[in-house]
Amino acid sequence: MRILNFDEFKMEKPSIIDAIIRGAVFIHPTDTIYGIGCNAELSNAVKKVRQLKGRATNPFSVIAPSLEWINKNCVVTKEAEEWLEKLPGPYTLILKLKNNCVARGVNSGLNTLGIRIPNHWIRNVAAEAEIPVVTTSVNRANEDYMTSLEDLDPAIKSSIDFVLYEGKKEGKPSKIIDLTEAVKVIER
Repeated sequence: MRILNFDEFKMEKPSIIDAIIRGAVFIHPTDTIYGIGCNAELSNAVKKVRQLKGRATNPFSVIAPSLEWINKNCVVTKEAEEWLEKLPGPYTLILKLKNNCVARGVNSGLNTLGIRIPNHWIRNVAAEAEIPVVTTSVNRANEDYMTSLEDLDPAIKSSIDFVLYEGKKEGKPSKIIDLTEAVKVIER
């Protein structure tokens, strides 16, 4: 496992983005907390994230590559448009899907998907790769999420390809906004 700071990432960006497209499983910062991610279109990579988290069925969210991608693949209602205007930001928007745009394991076959566009440089990685990137907290199911390398679960640490690290995170998980029916804000 490699640990890269932002400057190291910038120097190796083309090869890092290529590794993500090909299925690397990695830890990344966001505007809230650290996430574990992979190319959301690749079933084997998604399956590995599920195994690392010990999470069999709960759906994962993705960092969308663009607003255009969201409009192409998701049902965007008037309420959803209002929330999309608030992005980038610390929100996960639950939207109904129009297309099968992610591997089935991302959302366990549901017709909905959690979408993020973080207010953080990591959103540019998904944009440049032109793929949705799984983003879910770095922890085993029902355990505390990672805030620094010191509290990274050893089983996860030994099984990922690299970490994009920028020091201790003091945030909390993104706010979930369910836009599939009446708008529901879910506090975590």
